[in-house]
Amino acid sequence: MVDAARARKLADRIKVVVAETLEMRVKDPRLGFITITDARVTNDLQQATVFYTVFGDENQKADTAAALESARGVLRSEVGRQTGVRHTPTLEFIADGVPENAAHIEDLLAKVAAADAEVLRAAAGAAYAGEPDPYKAPRVDDEDDEDDEDDHGDDGGHGDGESDDGDDQRAGAAQA
Repeated sequence: MVDAARARKLADRIKVVVAETLEMRVKDPRLGFITITDARVTNDLQQATVFYTVFGDENQKADTAAALESARGVLRSEVGRQTGVRHTPTLEFIADGVPENAAHIEDLLAKVAAADAEVLRAAAGAAYAGEPDPYKAPRVDDEDDEDDEDDHGDDGGHGDGESDDGDDQRAGAAQA
């Protein structure tokens, strides 16, 4: 078992080697406008999966897949020569679904934008279902507030400064 960091480094190197080899050495006319997008290596370094995209229609994608299949041996030899690992991993080529996924996401975003525009048009002429301001405004009773302040002064609510009933009872118990 090899650590994951070494597997990632080898995968990055395989990606570069395969891209350069396709550009410089493989002269198959079936090979279309190809881009190597990613490479992944298993933790035991025995198998490498190379992801690619092809610019073009389905016919060009099928031709490129056939060209990659026929060039698999040359590509594996070059990977073994340039990486220097003891056992060269077997290569598997998988068409990357990124362009199709991106197109699907773009379609979904266009639908959402159209739905948002429709909601905006419907909201332009809309009115509130109830009152425009559903929250109650605070009452303004200035006269009542002034009376309450006079009744409850600083002496604890007693306007004449006398103590409450509990103080009177304690005072009587202390005298007895």
